[in-house]
Amino acid sequence: MVADAARRKLDKLPASPGVYVFRGGDGKVLYVGKARSLRNRVRSYFQPGSSDLRAFVSRLERELADIETFVTHTDKEAALLENQLIKSHQPKYNVKLRDDKEFLSLRLDAKKPWPRLEVVRRPKPDGAQYFGPYHSATAARQTLRLVNRYFQLRTCTDTEFRLRSRPCLQYQIKRCPGPCVLDVDEAEYRAQVTNVARFLDGRHDELVRDLNARMKGASTGLEYERAAVYRDQLRAVERAREEQRVAGVQRSDQDVLGFHRQGDQVEIAVLSMRGGRLSAVRTFPLRRVAVPNDEMLGAFLRQHYAERPGMPDEILVPVPIEMSEALEELLSENRRRRVLIVQPKRGAKAKLLDLARENAEHAYHEKERAREDVEARLEVLQRQLRLSVLPRRIECVDISHTGGEETVAVFVALQDGAPAKDRYRSFRVKGVGGGDDYGAMYEVLARRLRRGKNQEEGWELPDLLVVDGGKGQLGVAVRAAQDIGVAHLEVASVAKPRVTAAGEEEGDRVFRPGQKNAIPVRASSALSLLLLARDETHRASNALRKKVGRKRRLQSELDRVPGVGPKTRSKLLRALGSMSGVLAATEDQLVESGATKKQARAIKETFGTVTPDAQTAEETAIENAFQPD
Repeated sequence: MVADAARRKLDKLPASPGVYVFRGGDGKVLYVGKARSLRNRVRSYFQPGSSDLRAFVSRLERELADIETFVTHTDKEAALLENQLIKSHQPKYNVKLRDDKEFLSLRLDAKKPWPRLEVVRRPKPDGAQYFGPYHSATAARQTLRLVNRYFQLRTCTDTEFRLRSRPCLQYQIKRCPGPCVLDVDEAEYRAQVTNVARFLDGRHDELVRDLNARMKGASTGLEYERAAVYRDQLRAVERAREEQRVAGVQRSDQDVLGFHRQGDQVEIAVLSMRGGRLSAVRTFPLRRVAVPNDEMLGAFLRQHYAERPGMPDEILVPVPIEMSEALEELLSENRRRRVLIVQPKRGAKAKLLDLARENAEHAYHEKERAREDVEARLEVLQRQLRLSVLPRRIECVDISHTGGEETVAVFVALQDGAPAKDRYRSFRVKGVGGGDDYGAMYEVLARRLRRGKNQEEGWELPDLLVVDGGKGQLGVAVRAAQDIGVAHLEVASVAKPRVTAAGEEEGDRVFRPGQKNAIPVRASSALSLLLLARDETHRASNALRKKVGRKRRLQSELDRVPGVGPKTRSKLLRALGSMSGVLAATEDQLVESGATKKQARAIKETFGTVTPDAQTAEETAIENAFQPD
């Protein structure tokens, strides 16, 4: 039965537009919705013989404890408030769009003196141009490499640009004109920036006309090297045009939405039509969707286009959406231009909807097949290792140190065969030193397993724990699990290839407790999942060790300077990017970056007048080691 407090409120609901919030007995929000009439909408949930088939409605009788309502003046205000409440409360039964942090975009800020194209995760309303997002990091970086190869914009960061004293390798291989130190024609550079924007925006016809004119002009003026540059750019554009297999029905920008649904599993496809051509296809999985299709699409539109740059003129949807006028108004305000939400019934636009639906269906079945393949490999792995549970989440640990110093450990996680970076964990080894690998392994395992046993959030125990090493490391892991009180935990170790005393080569091997003989990995593709976990752990632990060591070295170097404390040190490294940047900076630049004149003079006196090169590639790699791919 619905709680009495909630029942009493049903009789007093106003007929005004607004937002309603269903709360459970623990006070948590179950569902947030909007309505043109709060009275009619909320009471409809509790009418006998209601036609509302949403899965969560049948659960309200036993879960609902209270109802909150918020009256608004307009439908638009209701839609805006609903969106804010969903973001803040993350209700149990509302549609949750998967966070798009893994989708990369390309950013081009034409306001800067020498603009560059860069990869970003989250576009901001900062006046720059954003292109994408791209469906994968590989696609985004391939596009970036293509642009850098043919259009020759600078690739260095602003700090590197400011501190550079001679052209870099990109200039030597003719992929950058070197504006950092050379006298470059700014008008010509600006023209390249414009061409990059046209290329990424899909305005290929306009770009081809301009490049043809420039190539002919350079050839007439006997500037054959420049003409060859324009020729190569034209070829790159033509290749990109060949990949555009679908032509739109009009020249305006459109997004076309299609979806495929099986039960509570939904796959949404978004076709981005720019300048009448298909520029991108992105798919979004939604799981445990308990609401009907129109409400599901409305929630997707609100979340997907919230403060998103590059919004289209028109959004084509396959089903009518409740209160679409209010949603149009919200999207138009974000874009500062009119945005239409249209449901075409026939003609070329309807065919685009069919194409979007086919893409969504294809993506759904592809992901299903991938899941089935992973499921089969996990079942084989379970049989071969004689595990008591299916190893959906595998964790692997590796210890890394430099001559017994700066000892660190990293746990990486595989979820259904793929790296789950939100579950990566790192440790600084505290209790042992001097290269005691077994002691370090026991310490970090005990610390990690203790948190899992105590059921701390985010530290749940894995289905299979893998350690890097042979029987010795496996014994340490078993002892740690027993001492902590989680002896039931499945454990394995992965040993590297070796040459036996008889001169025979042995490949990677897996050891299990109670089994005398190792299992050769090469005999099973399922066991290669363990190699994936081990190799990823090696990468992460080595990167962390280098990062820790570099920070310590930087700190000790600046500690030599009299009068420079931790706050000033942090300011300088944050502003100048690295110790190399600090050493290369002038006294005025040091003052601008947070040092006093006395401190700046002391730094220059301590380290002399030697000006090192800008930040090395190794330093950059270390800093980026834990950035997502």
